[in-house]
Amino acid sequence: MVKLFGLGLVLCTASGWVLGLAAPDDSAGQDAEPRVSITPRKLDTRSAELDGRLRIDVKLVEVPVTVTDALDRPITSLTKESFRVLEDGIEQKITSLTREEGPISLGLLFDTSGSMKGRMDASINALKLLFSTAGTGDEYFMIQFSDEVRLLGGGFTPEPDSIYGLLGNLQPKGWTALLDAIALGTNQMKSAKNRRKVLLILSDGNDNYSRFSESEVKSMVVESDVRVYAIGITYRPRLLKQLAEQTGGSALVARNMAELPDVVQHLSEEIRSHYVLGYRSTNNQNDGKYRKVKVELVQPQGTPSLRASWRHGYYAPE
Repeated sequence: MVKLFGLGLVLCTASGWVLGLAAPDDSAGQDAEPRVSITPRKLDTRSAELDGRLRIDVKLVEVPVTVTDALDRPITSLTKESFRVLEDGIEQKITSLTREEGPISLGLLFDTSGSMKGRMDASINALKLLFSTAGTGDEYFMIQFSDEVRLLGGGFTPEPDSIYGLLGNLQPKGWTALLDAIALGTNQMKSAKNRRKVLLILSDGNDNYSRFSESEVKSMVVESDVRVYAIGITYRPRLLKQLAEQTGGSALVARNMAELPDVVQHLSEEIRSHYVLGYRSTNNQNDGKYRKVKVELVQPQGTPSLRASWRHGYYAPE
């Protein structure tokens, strides 16, 4: 059985995991180029742990699908006949459609770079809405990223208040190692207990200090079992939007800090509202190749337009 799940959102020291470089002078400003030369590490993206991240039964594929209306409100009343699914361009017979419920494993990736000065308090208050929706069995971890990337609090915890409490101790400074944070978050999800996995990223700028390259991180995320959700504060996060679309998540923009609570509330609802679409693949080859998945909505004429988000593919078993 292949599960395309994931909702989702290195050095070891006594205080946590660390991935980063020495901090530059904050006075240089976020817009200047870092005065370092970084050679990306070579990454084996086709990890031998693939079988541990995807549940495999050769033929059965289950795809999480989120459907929203024109106002981005989740739609939860559709039937199996409302969907079509294609794998590598070939239509597949949908055998099941269920509403996914149950606990989630969520990793919060929180930008604490220098450009977040003046935005920290409002961001922390907005994220309180996210943690107020915690359910039985949920678990959380938090990663802080500037020019260093740190896994705080020792990893997963079932106590959302302990994660929220860590936010008040953070001080903004330095550059933005966004890609390194996503890499660490994806790796941390390997120890998640729940099959619904989310990386939620809050950032106000593009990467300018990571060791990992964009292509490396994209490969890691695509091959992992997570869904990416992102909030861009006053900027449109191109990379995060691509990762969200590829994994069936969502990326939204808060044009100002006053909009941030509504954006967080919306994403919190979307994370917990999705279907699971099941089909048995007509491709019986266990070739380990990537297979593209496309989900289409079947809507009667005259009905309001809806939008579907889904994970765009998976690797076949070998």
